[in-house]
Amino acid sequence: MGKFIVEPHFRLQEWVAEEKGYFRAEGLDYEFRELIRSSGGQHHNKGAKGAFQSIEQGREADVSCACHWTVNVAASNGHARLYADAYSVAPSGIFVPADSPIRTPADLAGVPISVGFQSGSHYSTIQALEQYLPAGEINLNFEDGMLFRRLELLIEGRSRAAALFSGPYYLVEQLGFRKVIDTTFMIAAMINGSPDPEDVRRYFSALKRAQRDIDLRPELYTRYYRNEFPERYHAMMDTRRWGPGERIVFETYSKEVFEQSFNWIAQHEIFAEGRMGSGDYDKAAVSFAVR
Repeated sequence: MGKFIVEPHFRLQEWVAEEKGYFRAEGLDYEFRELIRSSGGQHHNKGAKGAFQSIEQGREADVSCACHWTVNVAASNGHARLYADAYSVAPSGIFVPADSPIRTPADLAGVPISVGFQSGSHYSTIQALEQYLPAGEINLNFEDGMLFRRLELLIEGRSRAAALFSGPYYLVEQLGFRKVIDTTFMIAAMINGSPDPEDVRRYFSALKRAQRDIDLRPELYTRYYRNEFPERYHAMMDTRRWGPGERIVFETYSKEVFEQSFNWIAQHEIFAEGRMGSGDYDKAAVSFAVR
């Protein structure tokens, strides 16, 4: 069996674990691969496709992540296995320019909102706005769905509204853009291929130690956001002002949560008929119990 492949997921935990030597301390024989910055942000560019399609095509990392809705459907179709021993929560929101006349969520009626197709921003935008607007007035724009494309168009004044999370969320907040509504969502981990369960435990044990460090002194680690931003943004970034972002919760992603989110997707007809898979938690999920 080859080395365990670790890819940062546009968050701080993998970078902290790497810096502090936590993966090595856990005995993990691994390869650390950074794809976002080295690809100029194109790692997030799925074209007209989204997170589900990237999972369907296959991912190289032994453990990867996506919003829990998409992971549930992917695992139900046998494309990966839902890792049930942890999940994470990503701060996110819908942002508009500071001088926008849009002041409330209701003001977003009919306004194109840039989101990623079948990605966290897609589901969470609907989930947040349906409290205020009927479905026919929620206008999602998938054409500019790539995360950094959404960021670029908003900063340049060519987008009226965009759903952003992680580093881009903090950057536009720093630059004075206004958050109209919070859309924070859950992210699930998934197992790709057949890695050694003990390696998976080592990986998450290292991330658990990193999460503790981030909770204690987040200001020491927000600099790592720069590692995953295309360099054209670096001059405008002051990561000292940014928050810790996605937080890993080492609790069970339960059958009840799985079924509730799966039913929500079905009710909203986000996937075409016949594309949802079995919806069987016991077949989709796996537990390797982090120590």
